Amino acid sequence: MKRKTGNTKPANNGVSSGLDARMTELVAIGASVAGHCQPCLAYHANKARELGVEDDHIQAAIAVGHMVEKGAMSAMREFTRDIDAADAACCGGTSSKDRRNCCG
Repeated sequence: MKRKTGNTKPANNGVSSGLDARMTELVAIGASVAGHCQPCLAYHANKARELGVEDDHIQAAIAVGHMVEKGAMSAMREFTRDIDAADAACCGGTSSKDRRNCCG
């Protein structure tokens, strides 16, 4: 039988994800790595340590984030090989009135 330790309160400002705070921080660490957000990674790694998450679990979450990142980059490379400029122009090459984005 597993014994629960540490903080098991839900994270996310009271919005329950079904994960305890420690697990939520590990997920956030992996997402931060995959999303290339250095300030996010620093924040969530520090928060995880405050909650008692061991460094080997933090490193494992970082490794998972890198795997997701690698998979996404590989998928994008494959996608861009098969697409031509006409397909990439989602709105016929026009931009929004404020010229901030395409399709707007």
